[in-house]
Amino acid sequence: MSWEFAAWLLLGGSTVLLFIGMPVALTFITINIVGAWLYMGGEVGLAQLARSSVSSVAAFSLTPIPLFVLMGEILFHTGLAMKVIEGVERLITRLPGRLAVVAVVAGTVFSAISGSTIATTAMLGSLMLPVMLARGYHPKIATGPIMAIGAVDMLIPPSALTVLLGSLSGISISKLLIGGVLPGVILSISFVLWIVIRVKISPHLAPDDGEGARHKGWDRWRLFFAYVLPTLSIFGVVVGALAAGWATPTECAALGAFATMILALAYRVLTWDAVLKSLRGTAGISGMILFIILGATTFAQILSFSGASNGLVEMITGHGLSTGMIVAGMMLMLIFLGIFVDQVSMMMITLPIFMPVVQALGIDPVWFGVLFLICMQLGLLLPPHGLLLMTMRGVAPPQVTMAHIFVAVVPYVVMSLLLLAAVFFIPGIATWLPGRIG
Repeated sequence: MSWEFAAWLLLGGSTVLLFIGMPVALTFITINIVGAWLYMGGEVGLAQLARSSVSSVAAFSLTPIPLFVLMGEILFHTGLAMKVIEGVERLITRLPGRLAVVAVVAGTVFSAISGSTIATTAMLGSLMLPVMLARGYHPKIATGPIMAIGAVDMLIPPSALTVLLGSLSGISISKLLIGGVLPGVILSISFVLWIVIRVKISPHLAPDDGEGARHKGWDRWRLFFAYVLPTLSIFGVVVGALAAGWATPTECAALGAFATMILALAYRVLTWDAVLKSLRGTAGISGMILFIILGATTFAQILSFSGASNGLVEMITGHGLSTGMIVAGMMLMLIFLGIFVDQVSMMMITLPIFMPVVQALGIDPVWFGVLFLICMQLGLLLPPHGLLLMTMRGVAPPQVTMAHIFVAVVPYVVMSLLLLAAVFFIPGIATWLPGRIG
């Protein structure tokens, strides 16, 4: 059988199964069984598939995923996350669109201490959206920042999806985690500037609630020093140890999880009930991710064994296109896929094709990885099926319609596209910080 047939069978078959709604892990396990039987020698191939599946999830490099997820689960279930929101709200006063800015700043803080994108959006949406609507904020200005900052969670470490991308692509996990910091911060600052300018132009979108000036002196700063600063110190522990080269990603994740538990103990909020809920949530999310890794890793092996990987690489590189044009084409494909499928499916469909091309052309893998992350972040926000749009609809009051949500997210999608273009033309935005690691 030709490599073209193998490519259509494996890539086309997996795409069709994903589009009809089969779970990601089951999709790739099904395709893997068919591929192993056809291309790896029947029963012998299935036995090899089983061995490869076990080895794919036994890798030590995957350990940061449950630890990063555990950090966020503890913060949410102990109530520390809510204290951080209150501390940020007291600090930001007399600013146009104050509560929307609070949502962005609080979301950025959570991005620095939690690896759960959906949890950040769901929590901010359920806590802050009703308050903003009650104070007269238009749904467009109230929902947009909450969805947008949830997507930034993917760029700022710790991020379970970043670890997953590094594991599946072979890109250095530590450099990929650090590489997302600067783009994530730039995006957060852009969101704040947009909110302030938009509300300055149209004050009726976000009336001045007067609450910002209620807290004076030490009362205004008390929660910042009591909760926000200590919580941000966890980010300092994780990223500082990574950047200085003192610890591996796994060790940094363990330090972060340990620091989070110590912080919760210090505030006397780490109850057995909170611990059990956090562990259950971590086990559920981590188990799902590991099943996905199992399917993705063996899928890439079968694709290579069938000859489809080499055939596709030769076809892409044999047209005389420049490296920039090939990378731009890859990004356009990712953005297109982001309209229809989730981020993990995007990785599993494209990485077996993209990474051999990246290696063949000598493209900086960290730069490519950060571009990939921005495209996945865009996928969370793109109508009509963006995951964070659906999350927002699930937690929003009835008066917030899908039309409101679609309109609200447009400026943030535009800013994300501008960031993608900036990183594409100025690679140093993504590679400068990782380059300091050595």
